[in-house]
Amino acid sequence: MARRLYLGLDQGTTGTTAILFDEHWRLVGRGYQEIRQYYPRAGWVEHDPEEIWYSALSAVRQAMNAAGAVPRDIRCLGLDHEGESVVVWEKTTGKPVYPAIVWQDRRTAAYADSLKADYESAIREKTGLLIDPYFSATKLKWILDRVDLDRSASKNGRLLAGTMDVWLNWKLTGGKFLRTDASTASRTMLYHLQKGAWDWDILDLMGLAPCILPEIGDSAAYFGETDPEAFLDICCPITGVMVDQQAALLGQACIAPGTVKTTYGTGCFMLMNSGETPVLSESGLLTTVAWQLDGKRTYALDGGIYIAGAATQWLRDGAGIISDASQTEGMALRAGGNGGLYFVPSFTGLAAPYWDSYARGMMIGITGGTSQDHIVRATLESTAYQVKDVLDVMARDSGVPITVMRCDGGSTCNRFLMQFQADILNIPLEIPEISDTTALGAAYMAAIGVGDFSSLWEAADHWKRRCRYEPTMSADQRQSLLHHWHRAVERARNWAE
Repeated sequence: MARRLYLGLDQGTTGTTAILFDEHWRLVGRGYQEIRQYYPRAGWVEHDPEEIWYSALSAVRQAMNAAGAVPRDIRCLGLDHEGESVVVWEKTTGKPVYPAIVWQDRRTAAYADSLKADYESAIREKTGLLIDPYFSATKLKWILDRVDLDRSASKNGRLLAGTMDVWLNWKLTGGKFLRTDASTASRTMLYHLQKGAWDWDILDLMGLAPCILPEIGDSAAYFGETDPEAFLDICCPITGVMVDQQAALLGQACIAPGTVKTTYGTGCFMLMNSGETPVLSESGLLTTVAWQLDGKRTYALDGGIYIAGAATQWLRDGAGIISDASQTEGMALRAGGNGGLYFVPSFTGLAAPYWDSYARGMMIGITGGTSQDHIVRATLESTAYQVKDVLDVMARDSGVPITVMRCDGGSTCNRFLMQFQADILNIPLEIPEISDTTALGAAYMAAIGVGDFSSLWEAADHWKRRCRYEPTMSADQRQSLLHHWHRAVERARNWAE
């Protein structure tokens, strides 16, 4: 007799995670496959789309082996993905025509700047987003300008394009389905928030033919059946698709307006559920779709930080200070304090609330007494400071006081960082029992899509807290640290030419 297992497939920036949950929503199998990032030039970040596909296969295979599962046990699949990254491929061969351009990539910064005077206001009103190379629109234009300059291949239907969910869904279904959901579309800078459709004026501005883009629909819907020949002999419905941060919002059971989650990954992303009415921020936060069900959209306020866990990766791969991220907690505690050192990890610019594509990474306050421990501590502290900057403007723009924050992602296992974060925010942090909340949220959405959950509230009932961090820092110390952090940020801004 077949088991009933829900598969959450989380395609992230540095790796793909697959998790199997049983009918009681216990984690029974997990797989992970790292993805390489390529840096062909300063400010450029790319993926190999085929490597992403193979990473999904590897992660699912690992999860099934861990759970002792067979293909017929998979009830349904929920997919979440890294958001704004894009790929263009040939419809007939399925081969990418260019590497995937990752959300962190800044190659289109100058072009994005050239649009601001004439189009910033209209695009902000339509899409809820700022004009920025972070989003998919300018990346797609850049690729097509190099592989399809006259757009003949696009207009003749020879090319397809989309975010990473569209690519994976197309591969999973053997090239039969080209679909996405509203949460994903809202990250492209091509989607009209109120109309719930691609905006033809912006498509025209970017030179994008509508026929290369996917259909947009609900987050819980039928996205096709997996092709067993392509996908490990598994034939199951794909019934949930979301952006990773929105999936984490659901996985953290933040389904009531005013609830907030922060995910600590390669970047760091804070979302507040703002309900059925979009809130336009005056401070550079983004208005985005949390999810769409039965044609009704729930919105969120989004504050993104480009570099969080990626700064720890730099400590390992670039600076050679650590060999494993697990070392950072002990080193930060051993430092005893930050030694007056501040690290602004703006490797590819600063996101909310600064939106500075030309900021670059900087350490300041180095003295003869600065040690590797101080550098590690400053790296961890930089994440907490950036989250504080975003939380402050989120509370101000929403008019909702934030009294607790739910946190997930790999860095939540770092007790120094979590305690320092609670201290700097001066509110408690709650850490869930299942830390892979992106995959969990995707699986929840798939269960809704297949009819096994009747509502978001039924899914949210399964959320459990593992631990809670309470703030202990004095107000004077907090204000002093933040004052010097903001001095450091100002010195890192507008550096690149």
